[in-house]
Amino acid sequence: MSVAAEFLPRTRYGERMSRHTSWHVGGPAEVFFAPRDRADLAAFLRTVPPDAPVHWIGLGSNLLVRDGGLRGVAIATHGALERLERRSETTVYCEAGVACARIARQCIRWGLGPAEFFAGIPGTLGGALAMNAGAFGGDTWSHVREVETVDRRGEEHTRSAREYEVGYRTVRPPVAGEGFLAATLHFERAPRASAAEVRSLLARRKASQPIGEWSCGSVFTNPPGDHAARLIETAGLKGLALGDASVSTKHANFIINHGAATAADIERLIGRVQAQVERVHGVRLVPEVRIIGDESPAAGREG
Repeated sequence: MSVAAEFLPRTRYGERMSRHTSWHVGGPAEVFFAPRDRADLAAFLRTVPPDAPVHWIGLGSNLLVRDGGLRGVAIATHGALERLERRSETTVYCEAGVACARIARQCIRWGLGPAEFFAGIPGTLGGALAMNAGAFGGDTWSHVREVETVDRRGEEHTRSAREYEVGYRTVRPPVAGEGFLAATLHFERAPRASAAEVRSLLARRKASQPIGEWSCGSVFTNPPGDHAARLIETAGLKGLALGDASVSTKHANFIINHGAATAADIERLIGRVQAQVERVHGVRLVPEVRIIGDESPAAGREG
């Protein structure tokens, strides 16, 4: 796929997606585009062939890109869609490239809450909107009033939150193929909210999760009335390794890349965990991580 000359300074061909995912794995993107701003993004989208896949990339924290890479275009929103501002006493306008941790910190400064849970989401607002990400008992779409999106023709739309079907770690849009640009979020006045609360939550997270290691955060959604980590641990899977990937010994719902794992190692390990948990507990775990791209020709399959 060729790109118009005006976009070449912000375009890379064959960009390794391992540079853009928190697992540090992933093959090359056919085209990787980092827009300057929304206008630049819309103009670029108008030049993308209709049959070319478009992949939206934030901080890559809930993403497994296969070793064969991505066909079409990967668009990086972090660094471009960075506006975060207060619109009223209780509403905040936030663009999709803003890191969730920044939302938490700024809402504390504004005396708004409950927003502390955003500190536990290791990605951008765009990714949080796409999957209704949550942490510490809070979730993203509980605070969404409306969103701004862009379609494949580069046309922007404003949509009410009521147009989306939202569930636990799932979001079904009214129109497929639109990318998130921004959201208007509603909070309550919380004058006693403090940065100490965020620090306390993060300390709790650090004590129970393998923070600092290469992971995607939680791999599986929690089944109704249970926790994926408990099911994985009691199935005897803590520490299970394939290649240089292993189930964390600190938190069983994390898979760690110890430095040389491939995406195929991680995907096979996900399948192995699902199969063992289903054998032991009769529960089929559902990944919350998004798996995209082509397998390497040499990659095998294991369930």
